[in-house]
Amino acid sequence: MRDDHFAVLETADKAEVSPAAKLYFHEKITANNAEYRGVHPIVALESHNTQLAPLVAKAIEALPSSFNTASSNAVPPDAESGPGKKRPDFVTVTRGPGLLPCLASGLNTAKGLAVAWHVPLVGVNHMQAHALTPRLVSALKACSQSRMREPRFPFLTMLVSGGHTMLVHSKTLTNHAILASTTDIAIGDFIDKAARFILPDEVVQSSGDIMYGRILERFAFPDGPDEHKYTAPDTRAEEVSRKASNWAWALAAPLAETRSGSKSKAMEFSFSGAGSAVKRICQGRNEAMTLDERVDLAREAMRVGFEHVASRIIMALRRLDKIDTADTEKIHTLVVSGGVASNFFLKKVKSKDSAHTSTLGASPISD
Repeated sequence: MRDDHFAVLETADKAEVSPAAKLYFHEKITANNAEYRGVHPIVALESHNTQLAPLVAKAIEALPSSFNTASSNAVPPDAESGPGKKRPDFVTVTRGPGLLPCLASGLNTAKGLAVAWHVPLVGVNHMQAHALTPRLVSALKACSQSRMREPRFPFLTMLVSGGHTMLVHSKTLTNHAILASTTDIAIGDFIDKAARFILPDEVVQSSGDIMYGRILERFAFPDGPDEHKYTAPDTRAEEVSRKASNWAWALAAPLAETRSGSKSKAMEFSFSGAGSAVKRICQGRNEAMTLDERVDLAREAMRVGFEHVASRIIMALRRLDKIDTADTEKIHTLVVSGGVASNFFLKKVKSKDSAHTSTLGASPISD
């Protein structure tokens, strides 16, 4: 968790034309971890402790004005802020999962606001927030009298980030079932670790970026999506088989080569094996690895990881389709959310492998 987010949101239940929700303030500040080539927990915590108070002050300034400053629902005016502001009805805050010190920083700030304003404090699950973000965006656009929110329940959410890889079946606002989760590291962590071994130092230094996944995608596909020459496997056997390269190495699909073979169709994710394979290839080849070979390895690492994600989505859809339900209860939408959701090659792989569902890409929210 390297970002500080703060937002002020108001719902408009009785408005017939205006949007169902109005965003008065939203700002994000990202901790500067460039020196450490990745997120450093202490730097992230120091950034939270430094940035939260100024963000709170700016958010309070953005609160709508209260015409009745004597009301108990108004924040009293002062010499600096001028007229009184509407008092928020409640304060929400991420309660987890995440780095405990960073979570505590946000929770303590939110508790202070809730106590000062005498309003309830609502703890929000980080993953649930990812899943419901598209419905918030829909509410910001839709008339409040329209009950249609996109996506309609039920839907699947694929959470892909540096800290989490999770497939969720969302049935209602508060009813979410985890269908698959990672047993070791997250897809974003795998991509970042692979990038550290694959990318030449000069590429990282010249990028001016600390988002290794983003650098790796640009390195693998410098001309963008036009270079995505991807063909989805026709069979399960083709999917789990090793793809030969021009460099005497081949990456195995995650969970495809377990001793009993029972894990190949398990509803779980695993990326540590693929990460170790990339590390061994790079360390074994060392200085002999050419730029072309590094590009090929970058593409293959992403393909293996993203096909593994797509395979579990397909397996989940097939299992749910076998359940005899009304058409209104069938899955029509897949939400892809999290930092890795912005990867265009992931979008390509997903669109080829599970084309019978529509996909909503929620705004990537860093973890």
